[in-house]
Amino acid sequence: MRIKEQNLENVFCALAESKFRARFTLHDKELRYLHETGPALIERHAREFVTSRLAPSSPKNDGKQTPMKNHPVFIAQHATATCCRKCLEKWHRIKTGEELTDDQIDYVVTVIMYWIKRQYHKNAKSV
Repeated sequence: MRIKEQNLENVFCALAESKFRARFTLHDKELRYLHETGPALIERHAREFVTSRLAPSSPKNDGKQTPMKNHPVFIAQHATATCCRKCLEKWHRIKTGEELTDDQIDYVVTVIMYWIKRQYHKNAKSV
């Protein structure tokens, strides 16, 4: 599923209105990790995290399965409201109680990576 940047911008404009979501940012540690490992590996991690922690119809510890730190993807998930099924439903209109489809997984990974890339370019001077 290809998502137009304009559609993502609409999502990000809405997320920016949330004080909780807007406070997340990648710091030097995460930016260095991203720089050293590269976006391809980070995207693979995002897909693995989404598939294992978010895709099941009833994820284990839903609402608490995504740590708040220690990996750029985890931080991005909170910033983009892709951290749990309740947030996916509220912010992205992806129903709870149903296993994520491949297209939905692709969408979530795209949202995460879009945020990470924006953060990287915004803060690249600090790396």
